[in-house]
Amino acid sequence: MKWLDEAVSAGHATTAAHPARIAVLDAIRADRTGPVPVRLLQLSRADDAFVRREVMELLSSGGRRPWPEAAEAALARLTDPDEEVRRRAAYLVVHAGSRDVALRALGELTEPVVRTALADRLRGSVAHLHDDPLASVRFLARLATLSIATPQQWPPLDRALLADAREAASHLDGVGWRWGRVLYGLGRERHVYALAARLLGDPATRDIGAGLAREACHDWRAAPVELLPLLVRHCERGISPAMAKALTTASISEAAIHTHGALIAAVPFTPYPKARRPSGSPTPSYDSATAAAVLRAKPVDTGRLQHAPEIFEALLEAGPLTFRQAAQLYNLTFKRPGRMQAACAPLWPRHAGPTVLPRILALMTPHLGDYGVGEYYSEGLARMGRYALPALPSLTALIDRRTRIPVNDSTRDGETMLDERLLAAAMNARRAILADAAS
Repeated sequence: MKWLDEAVSAGHATTAAHPARIAVLDAIRADRTGPVPVRLLQLSRADDAFVRREVMELLSSGGRRPWPEAAEAALARLTDPDEEVRRRAAYLVVHAGSRDVALRALGELTEPVVRTALADRLRGSVAHLHDDPLASVRFLARLATLSIATPQQWPPLDRALLADAREAASHLDGVGWRWGRVLYGLGRERHVYALAARLLGDPATRDIGAGLAREACHDWRAAPVELLPLLVRHCERGISPAMAKALTTASISEAAIHTHGALIAAVPFTPYPKARRPSGSPTPSYDSATAAAVLRAKPVDTGRLQHAPEIFEALLEAGPLTFRQAAQLYNLTFKRPGRMQAACAPLWPRHAGPTVLPRILALMTPHLGDYGVGEYYSEGLARMGRYALPALPSLTALIDRRTRIPVNDSTRDGETMLDERLLAAAMNARRAILADAAS
């Protein structure tokens, strides 16, 4: 097993997509009694703390079902001299062992790092530990209780969480964002703003407040406008990393920049980079002859056509489409959702007449909130102008959301940016439709 020892000690076995990692995880999933898992369990007792850390992570990645041998190895490392080994071992105990085993360890041990890590991974199973001697465990217990509490139960839980927040943060990372996620789940937007103001106003809890404010900006569209002035006010002489992150996230909001641009300009932080679509080469111009030539070179059932709007507009301006050209436009419009459909759907009524508008709008509006192609559908509606008036309720519903549209990106800031882009596209479409209708 020399290759395994070398892969673990070099860090390759925990590097995403590395062949060594793939080989290790495949071996674990294939047979937990095989030579690779057995050797990993042996390496959990290695002299090198780095190796022990890597092994704890690899064992945690080996599937979801219980693994008693890994849980036993992790239990033995809960008193490891290395703090990170202890933390990862605590995660592995919960991951590979039973809830009862993890709760027993939480009750028997006193070391704060281990107890906090166990309570963090046990989630709702620690909801009964409101009187635990460790503030971080109490905080997690009360958060778990708050997440399912009734409004009548909120005030005492709020007070208890506030009382423990500062002490809990000494052992628990991300107190602010954890709190924010629970409040978001309860729909308590206004309370988030009031709590962030209180936490930011106290230097001892300012970073917690910044974390809460940042999470609020990820969750609620109005949060950056509400919280940017507070964040700027409490920057004082220096900006902590937590405060800088909160300001960067708040700067994603176009509404916040428009409202508080002068205020934020005086604060030294790095704004979130605004993504721009690649400009590419200039769009060629087409007349009916060149447009027809392009379409002749394409099959009838083509699914892609660069510059489709320009090509078909040139043909529609010159006269009706031929049967073949109409079939191509039909296939581009109705065959599959996506960017090409968004570009071509507004053209179909120009060929088939206004009676198809309800069908076209019903085709387009469900995709307005799709983070991959929603912008293109909004742009298509904008091109339709007054003919897209029946789509206004769908655009307005997207614009009037108080919460962010659920999207998928590698970072929370990236997800917030995607929501901002969908919002901006919908607002532009609504303006274009109303302006054309009024002209």
